[in-house]
Amino acid sequence: MNTIMLANNPSVVVAGIFLAFILLELACSSLRHPLSGKRDVLIEVIGSGILVAITFPSVMWLSGKILSLAVPEMKGALATIPWVAGFVLFLVLDDMTQYWWHRLTHRVPALYALHRAHHSAPYMSVRIVYRNNSFYYMLMPGIWLSGILIYLGLAHIYYVYLILKMIVIFAAHSSVAWDDKLYGIRVLRPIVWVLERTISTPSTHSAHHGLTAEDGVTHYKGNFGNLLFFWDILFGTAKITRRRPPLYGIEHLSPISWKEELFWPIVRSRRVAPKAHKAKQKVAQ
Repeated sequence: MNTIMLANNPSVVVAGIFLAFILLELACSSLRHPLSGKRDVLIEVIGSGILVAITFPSVMWLSGKILSLAVPEMKGALATIPWVAGFVLFLVLDDMTQYWWHRLTHRVPALYALHRAHHSAPYMSVRIVYRNNSFYYMLMPGIWLSGILIYLGLAHIYYVYLILKMIVIFAAHSSVAWDDKLYGIRVLRPIVWVLERTISTPSTHSAHHGLTAEDGVTHYKGNFGNLLFFWDILFGTAKITRRRPPLYGIEHLSPISWKEELFWPIVRSRRVAPKAHKAKQKVAQ
């Protein structure tokens, strides 16, 4: 595959990065989790497949089609702006809006139903990166805004931006605590201090996935950043402990079917009383 084809197909590079993290977790014996079952595999495979094969390409196509009909003269209008300026536009219109969308889904019950699947996993892993309701990404403003910026001529910048963003997101969700190694290197302390306040890391993002705030680490009402953790610093939702929660999941979880997690509100099931999370009966290693 030549470099031009790679440059115009970031999904190929992103898939390669995703595979690298899977192999890393396999090498560390952390891809399979004792609390993971068939239900989790179905949510992760189907949810990820819908995003990659249907939602993302549909949003990109629809945003371009709508704009080509509404403002055909604007196609490529930003193609000549400085590269850095275009990159900042993606940081603001995609990553910052995703921060606010993520934060909003934790405040509005109906929207949290679209995000619940991402947090119902009782483990951290690259497997859960795209583990969301099938409508979660379709409603995410950042994807549509990215489609607009691409129509305006910034596709070449988006490809680099997307690859960088997915490296950070995969790394932040990974069960491999790579940032722990950095904390112990004295000469890197100033750099690491800046790094963990700039991008999401396994430490800061795992705190967002913790089961209960009683553990002193979990911060599921904050640490919403995806690429940039800086948004949490800027908007006052950051918590940095350099530790990880002993348990992951959703506190007082009311069980529902995997189909409802993926396809609510189209699929609904009869509610049953919440039960204690099964992970509470196990001690994190």
